[in-house]
Amino acid sequence: MSGSLRKLEPPRVVNIEDLRRLAQRRLPQVIFDYLDGGAEGEITLRENQRAFSDVWFRPRQCVATAPRDLRTKVLGTEISFPALLAPVGYSRMMHPDGEAGSARAAGQAGTGYILSTISGYKMEDVRAATTGPCWYQLYLVGGRQAAEAGIARAQTAGFSALVVTVDTPVAGMRERDSHNGMRQLVGTGILGKLPYFEEFVARPRWLAAFLRDSGMPQLENIVIPGQGPMPLMDVTSALARAVVTWEDFKWMRTIWKGPVLVKGIVTGDDAKRAVDAGCAGVIVSNHGGRQLDCCVTGFHALPEVVAAVGKQAEVLMDGGVRRGGDIVKALCLGAKAVLIGRAYAYGMAAAGEAGVTRAIQILREDVDRTLALLGCGSIAALDASYVQRTNASAC
Repeated sequence: MSGSLRKLEPPRVVNIEDLRRLAQRRLPQVIFDYLDGGAEGEITLRENQRAFSDVWFRPRQCVATAPRDLRTKVLGTEISFPALLAPVGYSRMMHPDGEAGSARAAGQAGTGYILSTISGYKMEDVRAATTGPCWYQLYLVGGRQAAEAGIARAQTAGFSALVVTVDTPVAGMRERDSHNGMRQLVGTGILGKLPYFEEFVARPRWLAAFLRDSGMPQLENIVIPGQGPMPLMDVTSALARAVVTWEDFKWMRTIWKGPVLVKGIVTGDDAKRAVDAGCAGVIVSNHGGRQLDCCVTGFHALPEVVAAVGKQAEVLMDGGVRRGGDIVKALCLGAKAVLIGRAYAYGMAAAGEAGVTRAIQILREDVDRTLALLGCGSIAALDASYVQRTNASAC
């Protein structure tokens, strides 16, 4: 075991919140708040986590379950446990290992990784870093030509699915970022970063790694015709020019020959439209509470979407997953698997690839222990009979 991973072992790190505290200690506040924050009053951000306490477990006793089988299949590919790593933008700004390190950790754990368009590593390098399934998440930032080129590159590089995020017609009002000047940090040259000098110096480990990694990376997967890779920037204005409509899925499917998933759905009607548009999967998500505040949570919306399209498309869910019990509850309500975002990004911010490895390990052990305590021998055997809704206070 490497020294860096050993530092992440118990008793110092036993849950995702421990990784969050380490991330907060290592990162400058402006970058930690970008990772940690949500839209407006952050009501949805908090509710995403709290929502899981609305469902309680109904265990079976006197059942021998060892060993438990955590495997499942998503889009026909087996993964070692039912959680994939969600796309997280600006990962390389948090730690030089960034997207490549996260993908490598996912592959070593036997699960999948989804690469954000807003990546500091070339998609070809990320795909080469993992032995597991790798999907490409698409924004139309940079215009249709840039998106078409990115889709074609992802196909050639061996990405196995395209994930189209549809809940960003504009960027949400992330008040922490506005207060901290995140837009100025990523959208200006070296002089524009001078206001952050004291904050950066106060985080010497992060600063040393940031400088060794040559500072702000370009967005290597958004190549503007005649200009090259887009500079690292705040995507607020770019998103407003990159709205995805259902009509766009027609031209996307002429370029992309594999399965397409739509991410950002919270209603059964939109899920049906996604299936009508040819999507093989639906990711029930409110963008981690970063877009529309007071939006229904993915966990609360999950049963409606499963009822609408669960027999026609694979349904996944994200938002607020911090424990293995959250994953198990989502599966009981019909999700094929979940996506984890902040849960592994805290690990990345705390310790790079080793932190991502530890985050996955924590959640995997949580899932296995939860199955044992439920008296359930496998992920495949989970169903709604293992849970009940409750009006009681949080667990």
